[in-house]
Amino acid sequence: MTEAHMSTAPDKLEKLLGALALVLLGFIAAAVLRGMGDWGLVPAVVWLHLSTVVVALVLTPVLLWRRRGTRGHRQLGYVWAGAMLITAVDSLFVRLQNHGQLSPIHALSAMTIVLVPVLVIAARRHDVYRHRRTVRGLIIGALLIAGFFTFPFHRLLGRWLFG
Repeated sequence: MTEAHMSTAPDKLEKLLGALALVLLGFIAAAVLRGMGDWGLVPAVVWLHLSTVVVALVLTPVLLWRRRGTRGHRQLGYVWAGAMLITAVDSLFVRLQNHGQLSPIHALSAMTIVLVPVLVIAARRHDVYRHRRTVRGLIIGALLIAGFFTFPFHRLLGRWLFG
């Protein structure tokens, strides 16, 4: 399907995904602020991970809710894609759980490493249908689902937020 056949206005799902990204961003901010006393104990690899996730979460509603196909959308899209890719690669080195081994959540990292180039190629080819589907999948899987799983199971953000 070509760009002319698809609406560039956000649909209900995209509005919801943008809102959920902001909610997750709020939970992360609250957790990080509550964990201030432990900041010195957190490895740099985790700070890099949090930083790139925050960039992606901040840009998600901007990219979903504003006009698409513009130069600004493309530029911010590259920043978002870069943040997602760095987050995914960095997450392979975040092994504070599971006795230092990879955990099932790392499967989302592998998926992201594969799908970010698909996303960029689809955008460059003006394949709006594939681009939009890939964006939605990455937001749902790599941002929201992965983000949800950073709070339970005695993980760092969960400990900081819920004590």
